[in-house]
Amino acid sequence: MAVAHRVVVVGGGFGGLQAVAGLRRAAVDVTLVDRNNFHLFQPLTYQVATGALSPGEIAYPLRAIFTRDRNINVLMAEVADFDLAAHEVKLVGHDPLPYETLVVAGGSTYAYFGHDEWREHAAEVKSLESALVVRSRLLAAFEEAEEEMDEERRAALLTFVVVGAGPTGVEMAGQIGELANDTLAHDFRRIDPRSARILLVEAADRVLTSFPPSLSTKAKHSLERLGVTVLTGRTVTNVEADAVTVDDERIPSHTVVWAAGVTASSLASKLAASTGAEQDRAGRITVEPDLTLPSHPEVFALGDMVRLRETTLPGVAPVAMQQGRYAARVVRDRLAGRETPPFRYRDKGNLATIGRAAAVADIKGLRLSGFLAWVTWLTVHLFYLVGFQNRVLVFIRWSVSFLTHGRGARLITKR
Repeated sequence: MAVAHRVVVVGGGFGGLQAVAGLRRAAVDVTLVDRNNFHLFQPLTYQVATGALSPGEIAYPLRAIFTRDRNINVLMAEVADFDLAAHEVKLVGHDPLPYETLVVAGGSTYAYFGHDEWREHAAEVKSLESALVVRSRLLAAFEEAEEEMDEERRAALLTFVVVGAGPTGVEMAGQIGELANDTLAHDFRRIDPRSARILLVEAADRVLTSFPPSLSTKAKHSLERLGVTVLTGRTVTNVEADAVTVDDERIPSHTVVWAAGVTASSLASKLAASTGAEQDRAGRITVEPDLTLPSHPEVFALGDMVRLRETTLPGVAPVAMQQGRYAARVVRDRLAGRETPPFRYRDKGNLATIGRAAAVADIKGLRLSGFLAWVTWLTVHLFYLVGFQNRVLVFIRWSVSFLTHGRGARLITKR
């Protein structure tokens, strides 16, 4: 009896998930490897960080997604290295995993510009664990300010700094603004949360640089209406436990959220070392037009950790999803003896929400802002959220929040 073609997919994010889904009905045996047992909907982690959603509402068990697919196995493990000559994936605490086709979708992490020591004081919201840390720090800052008698230290506790004004940074700053000026406005007795100072620091000359300038301007105005002070053309030069230095100005603050710049997963470096493939300054590995590695047509790399030889695509979920579907198509075509044209990204536009009924959207030249853009943002995110139950829960949560101005997940768990 012939052994089915073995495909190993590393990473249960958007790209890896789509690659596996595209092979559900193919004559292959698929093993999906991820260090977590769940798929995380990263575009909404900042809402967990600000108490708008609970962790379980934006995460879904990987095994539950593929429970009906008998040719798909899920393995919770961490990749140690790749042996491309032997066609094996080396795992921590497990036997090597053999493959005929390998798909690596390791994603990316935030870059601290060579200052990894800042990570301790400036948490990011790319992972579920760090989003929970940010949530606890935000809420704890208000709690400590309530009991603080020293005015200077109270002011520092109520100063929140978000570094990076891309979509995540803008959305995060807007949510902190809503939290301070709306949700918590009447919850305390000694302090007025509306006196909180929220700073959004960006090295570029405007927020949301991937959007048209007109939408950047509208986003900035929406942020300012929420009490956010936007500092463009400014650079963070130091982060401490109780202060952030912006250029030469030291700003007392106990809560810093990092959303500036990304670097490719360390898996990209492991693949580059094995193949001699080029890496750019952000650590992304260069792939061929069909998303394979040079001299290794059996190895695909995709998502935030790669760049095409001729162009660099944005590090957003739609790119990874389209690349995952493409990789699955190539595998199916090869088994059927068919040729596959090079990968081509279809840009469906950009979306970013700032706050309640405030968002911006750039969809194939159609530029929207305000309520209509906000409804579009809600609809798109609900559509792509994994799991029917999660879609229902998030829709209910958003509806209740819109009507009551409340946030039900304001829990301090770890800091």
